[in-house]
Amino acid sequence: MRRGTVPLGALLLLLVAASLAIGVGTLRADAEGLWLVAVSRAPRTAAALLAGAGLAVAGVIMQMLARNRFVDPSTAGTGQAAALGLVAVTLAAPGAALWVKMLAALAAALIGTAGFLVLVRRLPPREPLLVPLTGIVYGGILGAAATFLAYERDLLQLVDIWMSGEFSGVMLGRYEFLWIAGALTVLAFAYANQFTIAGLGADMSTALGLGYGQVMALGLAAVAGITAVTVVTVGLVPFVGLVVPNIVSRLRGDNLRATLPLVALSGGALVLACDILGRLLRYPFEIPVGTVLGVVGAGIFLWLLHTRPARGT
Repeated sequence: MRRGTVPLGALLLLLVAASLAIGVGTLRADAEGLWLVAVSRAPRTAAALLAGAGLAVAGVIMQMLARNRFVDPSTAGTGQAAALGLVAVTLAAPGAALWVKMLAALAAALIGTAGFLVLVRRLPPREPLLVPLTGIVYGGILGAAATFLAYERDLLQLVDIWMSGEFSGVMLGRYEFLWIAGALTVLAFAYANQFTIAGLGADMSTALGLGYGQVMALGLAAVAGITAVTVVTVGLVPFVGLVVPNIVSRLRGDNLRATLPLVALSGGALVLACDILGRLLRYPFEIPVGTVLGVVGAGIFLWLLHTRPARGT
């Protein structure tokens, strides 16, 4: 087992136990207590773990596809495109089933992410900071379009939910789509070596015998699928796909086959820890996990920008 995975696994178990124990309702060792855990707290814990692991893996794939360490689904327009797709399908078919909305969000996320990759291909390769700046502007435009459409149809409250991740509404029967994100995370591990090679660029990948276009399409589908499922279920959760892959890369290098389990565990632990923190800061009220991660993630990102890597990767 990889060094660092065991301590992280132990921390994750502690976080899971804390998540199951913390809440407004009193947890008793009786039938009512078991019902509370089964219907509310266990699904919420699973949702945080699945969303965190999926977004962290989506972030590292996104960084490989764009060949830039400062992008993730929340800063490349993927999440905003998914929200725009949700607004569009809500306007076109207000009574559509949840799986129809998820497909619309997936299609919009695919188109939005592909558009971002087309844009960054035109940027000068010696200016890496232009990539995240372009992504922020691009995502802002998509988010503004979603907000405008929602404002015209009095749907701003729904857009706020989709654009700000929170787990307070997660219950049994209302989070199961996140298991799709878990399945896509496992699929990403199966193609980890291909993603690593694709991160070397089209010419090098082709020289090594890799079908670069097919791997790019697969990575794009995985990123869009994970992001769309997360936005539909719990909303946009920022910074996870940005800070977690960068920290793991500094500590363990860029071989995805070796580091992807650590990325997934770290992402799940970060989101679950921030969700617990959001429950405790203003107990018995809650702060959305997206707000907590916005502060924590920004601090970690600034630290990453101003510190030297621990190893030459």
